[in-house]
Amino acid sequence: MNLLFLLGVPILTAIAVMLVQSKQQIRWISFAGATIQLLFAFLLLLAFRTERAGNNTAQFLFEVNYPLIKAFNINFHLGVDGISVSMILLTAFVVIAGILVSWNIEKMTKEFYFLLLLLSLGAYGFFVSLDLFVLFFFLEMAVIPKYLLIGIWGSGRKEYSANKLALMLMGGSALILVGMLGLYFISEHDFNIVTLAKISISHEYQLLIFPFLFLGFGVFTALFPLHTWVPDGHSSAPTAGSMFLAGISMKLGGYGCLRVAIYLLPEGAKEYADIIIILSSIAILYGAFVTMMQSDLKYINAYSSVSHVGFSLLAMGMLTQTAITGALMQMVSHGLMTALFFAVIGMIYDRTHTRMVDEMGGLMKVMPFITTVLFIVGLCSLGLPGFSGFVAEMTVFVGSWQNDDTFHRVATISAAMSIVVTAVYILRAIGKTAMGPITNTNFLELKDADWNEKLAAIILVIGIVSIGIAPSWLNDLLKPAAEIISNRIAGK
Repeated sequence: MNLLFLLGVPILTAIAVMLVQSKQQIRWISFAGATIQLLFAFLLLLAFRTERAGNNTAQFLFEVNYPLIKAFNINFHLGVDGISVSMILLTAFVVIAGILVSWNIEKMTKEFYFLLLLLSLGAYGFFVSLDLFVLFFFLEMAVIPKYLLIGIWGSGRKEYSANKLALMLMGGSALILVGMLGLYFISEHDFNIVTLAKISISHEYQLLIFPFLFLGFGVFTALFPLHTWVPDGHSSAPTAGSMFLAGISMKLGGYGCLRVAIYLLPEGAKEYADIIIILSSIAILYGAFVTMMQSDLKYINAYSSVSHVGFSLLAMGMLTQTAITGALMQMVSHGLMTALFFAVIGMIYDRTHTRMVDEMGGLMKVMPFITTVLFIVGLCSLGLPGFSGFVAEMTVFVGSWQNDDTFHRVATISAAMSIVVTAVYILRAIGKTAMGPITNTNFLELKDADWNEKLAAIILVIGIVSIGIAPSWLNDLLKPAAEIISNRIAGK
């Protein structure tokens, strides 16, 4: 299985998009490229499981390694473990759904799809990179499309939101760069993650470098109080942009926190774990209560994302193997769930021209498919059994509870209490939107989802339900990599 193919597909698709003029051709080429990405992700999963079943115990599989800049020991080093494969699957699901819900984009169609494909390339490259310099390059590549998608195709205060997002993410990138260079010079000029993990870095240096890396990646994953770009960015972005921001881009930060900061600097992680837990607990409760005060569907999902991503960060701070597995499962679950939520919000807005729940009502009567999907994603968000949200959050709670001291138990209980608040704002928002009498006579003429919107929703629902009903495949995929990280933390 050659990982270069994973990067080549979005590149070739983007080139093909730029070479054609017909909007229909642009859409179908983008859809075909996204379909190939999804098929490759499944083939990669199958090949990975086959290798593991054949007792291939190497930490990273399907490695490729080409020298880029020999003078600085920078190599194009790629490889995957279970974490990478799960993130690639998540990205492929969100990419194809994002392209489908953008089917009716008329403004600068070619440029819009090109940026979506560029964003997918940045995400894939980031998740398979085993060289810190290359990983950082792909991380920065993913920032450019976000800024342009919001600034050109966004709504509301789109210029302000685009600038705020870019400035905060670039600030996070600056912190990452400082931490990355610190590792580079301490290791005698090496960016290789595999090599860095074998180097003994002193306790003092770990305490110095860890905050730069964790806070830097934390900006991308909405670590409190560095989360303020999320509500503005999500609310102003076009539908596909919001799906990519919450479903993929925020996962880049969580992946970086775990793969780079915690894995390479385990002593630093242990020293700062309590701070991570406190900030994450605040984010979970703060995000839930602020969401309850919102009446705009996009702001509801944006602040809800701050709360849900907080579960992943909380689990990382708990540092147990089960908690780390739960953090990764929550990242995958939230990526699918929030992408679907934004897709449904976009469908509703395209028809009603409003996102305010107080201005809607009775939409179930005229848009049964769209509102049914809204119910599904809402129930997933509040953690109903049978959906991915329940499996992921329960794994986080079980892993967190394994720390038997008062501090960790209180943090776990406080995080679990947010589920009640989540149920309140989710059920209220869905009830006002879908149930009751139709409040606007113009809504009687609304049509239900088109074929492309139905296909996008079905793809994401399949991902959510497959984890909720049969979570063992994802747990088996993530558990070995989580064990390696937890063993490093334990000094084994």
